[in-house]
Amino acid sequence: MPAAAILGCAGPRLGADEATFFRAADPWGFILFTRNVEDPWQLARLVADLRASVGRMAPVLIDQEGGRVVRLRPPHWREWLDPLEQAARAGAAAPRSFWLRYRLIAAELAALGIDVNCAPTADIAWPRTHPFLRPRCLGVTAGEVAVNTRAAAEGLLAGGVLPVIKHLPGHGRAEADSHLALPEVAADGATLSGEDFAPFRALAGLPLAMSAHVRYPALDALPATLSPTIIGLIRADIGFQGMLISDDISMQALSGTIGARAGGAIAAGCDAVLHCNGKLPEMADVVAATGTLSPEASARAEAALARRAPPDAIDSRALAAELEALLQGPPDA
Repeated sequence: MPAAAILGCAGPRLGADEATFFRAADPWGFILFTRNVEDPWQLARLVADLRASVGRMAPVLIDQEGGRVVRLRPPHWREWLDPLEQAARAGAAAPRSFWLRYRLIAAELAALGIDVNCAPTADIAWPRTHPFLRPRCLGVTAGEVAVNTRAAAEGLLAGGVLPVIKHLPGHGRAEADSHLALPEVAADGATLSGEDFAPFRALAGLPLAMSAHVRYPALDALPATLSPTIIGLIRADIGFQGMLISDDISMQALSGTIGARAGGAIAAGCDAVLHCNGKLPEMADVVAATGTLSPEASARAEAALARRAPPDAIDSRALAAELEALLQGPPDA
């Protein structure tokens, strides 16, 4: 049984010590960052080497939202608007525009062997949402976000790439950056359930999701990633039954040792822990603390991976041209 962990590596090539560690640790999957990217040929080789280190078709993840959160950049890959700007530009055509955007992103990822994208963000862009997150949102109302996020997820799936919706149960009201501090959302439970949870409830049938390092005092004193109560709400109120991955366990929103954080996330109900910085000693602590996938997590992981499918055929130039036309807005009357 694989370890309940998703791990990174330090650079653009897999080191011998990393390969040895991964062979022994057998993480469920891997995640890539800008530090791992030079060009398409190098990156495809790294993806293949990561999988070879564990001897199976392990999922390889990346954060390719487009806009400010991208790991693949020009000149080898396309440039994208921030999602919130795209939603505004496309207007009524926003759902189609997001399907096109993420179908094209899926084509770029699939060509490299990358089969999981940590996107789209299903958080609502509120007026005071922290600037690190607000431009990454796909709308300003629960209904708009749900429709646009569904289209984005379906575009990825059509391209053979699994989407990871984030950040459950809803990060949009947070006014702090969880990379640097623990955000706190003061809304009451009824408001959270009726508004913030709503897009995720509409997307509950998708295969993968990521937790929020956010504290909701109306629900629990612990941040969502470490809270059995909130993860219970994610399963019951939101109805998400897919594989739940923690956000990066090394972010400063969480306190305590890396091992304590990782073990706490699994104990709270996360199926796997995401660790991103590629530091071997920390990864060893994560693997030791998480153990292997539980039977329930393994079943959810297998169900998620079963959704990987060969991409349908597309004309990328035609889709890109259609997207560009949609982003120009309606013709003048």
